[in-house]
Amino acid sequence: MKRLFLSGVALAALVGSASAADIPRRMVVERPVTAPVPHVVAYNWTGFYVGLNAGWGWAADGDGSGGLIGGTLGYNWQMNQIVFGVETDIAWSGIDTDQRCRGGARRCEVNNDWLGTARGRIGVAMDRFMPFIAGGLAYGDVDARVRGFPGRSDTQAGWTLGAGVEFALSAPWTAKLEYLYVDLGDVGCGRRCGPGTGNLDFNAHIVRAGVNYRF
Repeated sequence: MKRLFLSGVALAALVGSASAADIPRRMVVERPVTAPVPHVVAYNWTGFYVGLNAGWGWAADGDGSGGLIGGTLGYNWQMNQIVFGVETDIAWSGIDTDQRCRGGARRCEVNNDWLGTARGRIGVAMDRFMPFIAGGLAYGDVDARVRGFPGRSDTQAGWTLGAGVEFALSAPWTAKLEYLYVDLGDVGCGRRCGPGTGNLDFNAHIVRAGVNYRF
């Protein structure tokens, strides 16, 4: 009887092993490993900056041209994609012009020795690229003279309007290219430029490039 019981246990164990062997193994599906997508932060233009600029200007009235080089100070405030800014700059100027004197056939020289502006800017931020328009106050020295007469030098105030583009470079550096039209108004030269000379004006087109350091 004992031998019969043991044989039954062995037979049950053998049948159980065979049944387990017939059950298919669970398939393990390995999911592909994907690298995390980095979060790209758009460039932000808000903050103070200082810079240098240099360019070339030529007379809007008459003939003549010259170079400019100077410094820049400004502040930007970005709201969504719109960038509001204020900027001031001052530069040495070598713009020398030659124009016909008013009221006569003589030639008058009207030269600019230094030039400054204080402008508002509005730009559209396209990540690291920003086109902008700018306008405001222009001021500078205007020297008017006619050969043979003492002439007159005076500080004049007028207006400027222009547009440009600015690019964000490495770290805090940006670069810009801009155009400005500058009108410093009339200079009353009077008898110091000879009889019948009348007023002289200084208007110029300016193209300049610059680099800024942002804080």
